[in-house]
Amino acid sequence: MKEKEIVRSCIDCGVLNCNVQNKSYPKFCLTTDNLNENILKEALKLYEEKENYDVMINAANIESEYYGIMTRVEETVEFAKRMDFEKVGIATCVGLISESRILASILRKKGFEVFGIACKAGAVEKDLVGINESCKKVGANMCNPIYQAKKLNSEDTQLNIVMGLCVGHDSLFYKYSNALVTTLVTKDRVLGHNPAAALYTSNSYYHRVFEDNSFVENDDK
Repeated sequence: MKEKEIVRSCIDCGVLNCNVQNKSYPKFCLTTDNLNENILKEALKLYEEKENYDVMINAANIESEYYGIMTRVEETVEFAKRMDFEKVGIATCVGLISESRILASILRKKGFEVFGIACKAGAVEKDLVGINESCKKVGANMCNPIYQAKKLNSEDTQLNIVMGLCVGHDSLFYKYSNALVTTLVTKDRVLGHNPAAALYTSNSYYHRVFEDNSFVENDDK
């Protein structure tokens, strides 16, 4: 099979000095030679919208004031405060309900109203939505991220925090959430919810991520 030509982008750059821009950059640079003026103009215009403006200003200020000092939990609390949010939603995997309870306690201690919803809320049997019968080996009922998002919408949450939703389930949650969404925990059952570890060890313990058939094949196939 003929390999597709790689379209070069930021991930292929070896200069990585965009913040200062005092070096020579490759022709595919998305800020210099290959800058899309129309997209840039559109993006800058969108920052004039109040919510977008407030998010960017507060995020920049928190980064500047607490760089390398605050944990992600603390940054999330500080961001919610500076945005003048009063009600925070938590969309959690049932497997991280203990962590979500701790998070809720912290947020309530800081004065926020908190409403949490687990992934199995609104669950129905998997085959009702066309999920293969074989998937029931890890539970008969489906996760319902769209229900999670819509329920939090109905509760008028102003910021929703994702706690370990599965790959894909989190995508659906982001898609249907009316409120801004930030992620506190990214699920990785193998690596203790630290998916970056597979990248850090990709040239050693987890070299299999580069292989064509990298993981154990499914016995049901």
